[in-house]
Amino acid sequence: MDPYVIRYAFDLADGERVERRVLEVRLDPKTLLDLAPLPESPPEWAMLEYQQCPNCPLRPDQSPQCPAAARLIPLARAFSETESVSTAHVRVDTPERSFEKEVPVATGISSLLGLQMATSGCPILGKLRPMVRFHLPFATSKETVFRAVATYLVAQYAHAQAKEPADWSLEGLRATYREVAVVNRAFAARLRSALSKDASLNALVRLDVFTMTIPMALDEGLAEYEASLALWG
Repeated sequence: MDPYVIRYAFDLADGERVERRVLEVRLDPKTLLDLAPLPESPPEWAMLEYQQCPNCPLRPDQSPQCPAAARLIPLARAFSETESVSTAHVRVDTPERSFEKEVPVATGISSLLGLQMATSGCPILGKLRPMVRFHLPFATSKETVFRAVATYLVAQYAHAQAKEPADWSLEGLRATYREVAVVNRAFAARLRSALSKDASLNALVRLDVFTMTIPMALDEGLAEYEASLALWG
């Protein structure tokens, strides 16, 4: 079975010259895990014990490298000298469709960063991997909230159909995003050591804002969606 490939192409203007940077994520079509091998000689900041996330369940003897950090090495190198205020024309190709948009480079990186971290093999971020099948580049916070809740509820429906316990209160989703927020903040410390500019770091900050948005939206009862959802009866 062919890999499930998502390709990001960044066109950055530098005066009259346009520089293109292309990164691909090749995923196992069943597990949605990144198929790229971990690097043989990673930088220090990609090792597990380097500013290891406080909630990380991995041990150095099991995984010397942090899976999420190691997968981000090509991205960090590609944008280590890029300012977040730069703009880029970003094209994203998935097996189903393509997306294009002129955005601040940090917005495009944020979209790719979230994809790579979820598919990296990190046991905490991997809980978000089901959303990758319907990857939505440049998503707004409202779109991210809706996709997360919808994906989680589909999973609970599957549990219920299998006569297994189902969480209709969404407490498990809240708990997941609390854990993800811890990882995002720890990752910011890692990236500060790797990057001389701020594009990738600001992209991670944007991800962290989305991470905090979801628990707040759940606590508010998804009130802003109620009028439209009432049409289902």
